[in-house]
Amino acid sequence: MPVTHVNRSGDTYYLHAGTTKTGKARYWFSRSAEGDLVESIPEGYEVYENPDAQVFLRKIRPQVITPFEVAVVERGLKRFAPGQNCLVDVQGEHIVVYHAERVALDLESFGFRELPPRYHRYEKVMRFTLTDEDERTFRVQRWCFRGSIDRWIDLWVSGSVGALPGLVEKFCPHIGRESFFELM
Repeated sequence: MPVTHVNRSGDTYYLHAGTTKTGKARYWFSRSAEGDLVESIPEGYEVYENPDAQVFLRKIRPQVITPFEVAVVERGLKRFAPGQNCLVDVQGEHIVVYHAERVALDLESFGFRELPPRYHRYEKVMRFTLTDEDERTFRVQRWCFRGSIDRWIDLWVSGSVGALPGLVEKFCPHIGRESFFELM
């Protein structure tokens, strides 16, 4: 049985294998079920789905962020940013929050109450970076959307460094609102 992965959009991906010009093994996911399919995930690798539902095979990385900390952010988004379409991704020492903007279409005329998940486009908006592994303290940053300086910016407001639950409670309510752009 070949390795498959169904992404959050409902598409099935198949793991393929090949070789590079130098003879090393190469792996990739494709929606095509034809070709050299792999029967098991290679040792030391994992399936990764990015926020835009693209599927990859990547080397397993040591986790600095705990599953509990990820759950704190996910629960906080549901509680403090209800109705916002957010995803959480872990990238090294960062917990990154992605947000899919609401679409200003008359979706009911197309037979939808809301846009189906396969059409959501997620953008990074906020991240919590682990600053002290022993104390488990974080700092919060937001993405700057000015065309010439797209990058993470530190929030220099009081309380932008500390315990994760407090940061989530203070900053997540701004996601998807105009007040988000006032955070500096």
